[in-house]
Amino acid sequence: MLFRQLFEPETSTYTYLLGCERTRRACLIDPVASEVPAYIDLLASLNLKLVYTMETHVHADHITGAGRLREALGSKSVVHRDAGAMCADLLVTHGVPLQIGDLDFEVRHTPGHTAGCVSYVMSDRVFTGDALLIGGSGRSDFQQGNAGQLYDSITGQLFTLAPDTLVYPGHDYQGNTVSTIKQEMAKNPRIGQGRSREEFIAIMAELKLAYPRFIDQALPANQSCGMTEAGA
Repeated sequence: MLFRQLFEPETSTYTYLLGCERTRRACLIDPVASEVPAYIDLLASLNLKLVYTMETHVHADHITGAGRLREALGSKSVVHRDAGAMCADLLVTHGVPLQIGDLDFEVRHTPGHTAGCVSYVMSDRVFTGDALLIGGSGRSDFQQGNAGQLYDSITGQLFTLAPDTLVYPGHDYQGNTVSTIKQEMAKNPRIGQGRSREEFIAIMAELKLAYPRFIDQALPANQSCGMTEAGA
């Protein structure tokens, strides 16, 4: 497997490139519109054909590159059916398998940050988007967010994975790149350390986070797979 963890610094967004070495087919998880030229160059340098762009949810902090990549490379966009992005080529649900050459993914519906959040599970790693972060979690105060639902998603769909499963989040603001399920269960101050559902809901209610900086531009753009005047 070819694997690259890519970072967009303005919104601290991680994008993941995964490619099958045998078939040269590849996917990008959570691509950012401003980085599309760099993705295209990287794919060409690795002799990879982009098959899918796989969104973990409809983002409020950056504009997706899915639409631009579809136009440039013919890739298909993958979004959960509850995400509100009817522009997607493939609307997935919980348990759907995705295969890219020899790479196998399982879609797990992990709502709570948004209604349409998913995590992509492989044999040794999981891409958690904004559901589970390293030492934290996604916020739950907008986009049909629900703290109790987020707790259920993390504990029921992610913390049930093998302890040594690698955790690759959608963002990190402290320079962290990867964690494990075992580490998050033991040390995550919001939801690890044996926190109860009620404790997690209370913690989330007290966060008092600022209004997302790019939400007014990003949400409508991402409902159109990034294909607006701002995202084109």
